[in-house]
Amino acid sequence: MMWLYLAGLLGLYFLFRWYRERQTVQNLSDKYVLITGCDSGFGNKVAQQLDQLGMRVLATCLTQKGAEQLKEATSQRLQTIIMDVTNRDSVAAMAEWVKEQVGDKGLWGLVNNAGIGIPMAPNEWLTLDDFTLVINVNLIGMIDVTLSLLALVRKAQGRIVNVSSVSGRVPVIGGGYAISKSGVEAFSDSLRQDLSSFGVKVSIIEPGAFQTNITFRGALKASLDGIWNQLPSEVKKSYGETSLKNYHRRFDSLLGVMKGDLSPVTDSMEHGLTAVYPRARYSAGWDAKLLFIPLSYFPTRVTDYIIAKL
Repeated sequence: MMWLYLAGLLGLYFLFRWYRERQTVQNLSDKYVLITGCDSGFGNKVAQQLDQLGMRVLATCLTQKGAEQLKEATSQRLQTIIMDVTNRDSVAAMAEWVKEQVGDKGLWGLVNNAGIGIPMAPNEWLTLDDFTLVINVNLIGMIDVTLSLLALVRKAQGRIVNVSSVSGRVPVIGGGYAISKSGVEAFSDSLRQDLSSFGVKVSIIEPGAFQTNITFRGALKASLDGIWNQLPSEVKKSYGETSLKNYHRRFDSLLGVMKGDLSPVTDSMEHGLTAVYPRARYSAGWDAKLLFIPLSYFPTRVTDYIIAKL
């Protein structure tokens, strides 16, 4: 009898959660959302997705080609601007442009999506420049964009959605990517605490393995080979040629499970922007939900052993 009672309570909880999460904010067509990194991948897809909902999308692209292709695929509501998140002047110019676009309405949503993953390799194979290249885009650039637009988001009592990764919880290889995503987690958590009294909600997206760019497969393996070829002979000798082959196999395994359907991530972004009660965290992809997120709670030795075996 007790188990039946507990099952009923659990069912009521999930029913209540389902109902609560289906409630959406009103007047989406009046709300402005800025998304970074819209040339391809998550940013490109979610820009189109939100445009179809009738929202006023402000999309930043790194290239003119990316901006033109996005505008061809969307309505006249969507506006684009060229921006490099690592360039302070470029970010400042974007912020002024956004102020002109939104006027007194403020900025309802900010999606910090722009990011890079390469180079990835064992830490000793990399230089300081290799680390800073990735961290400057994924973390420092994200912070710069956020701070430049924070007053506008506060004014609208809006939303901030930051794209992290399961690597922010469980690093699977060295380099700046996992470090930057751990920083995204910490910055987002502190930001949520800072802004809760203003009615601003902050969400973190933690995707698993997704292939966001068709050129990523070749670029990842070519980058690894280039890094190896530039290593000092002593480092090559210490690690051995088999280590390079092992990392190629590791990348092949990773690339083999990468998903081309980006909707689990972009649907999470949409929910974070449009739900009355968005989640603080979204795990996107079954590998994130069933493997990497649970692994982050395991004892360190157990996690390290499973990652090595995988």
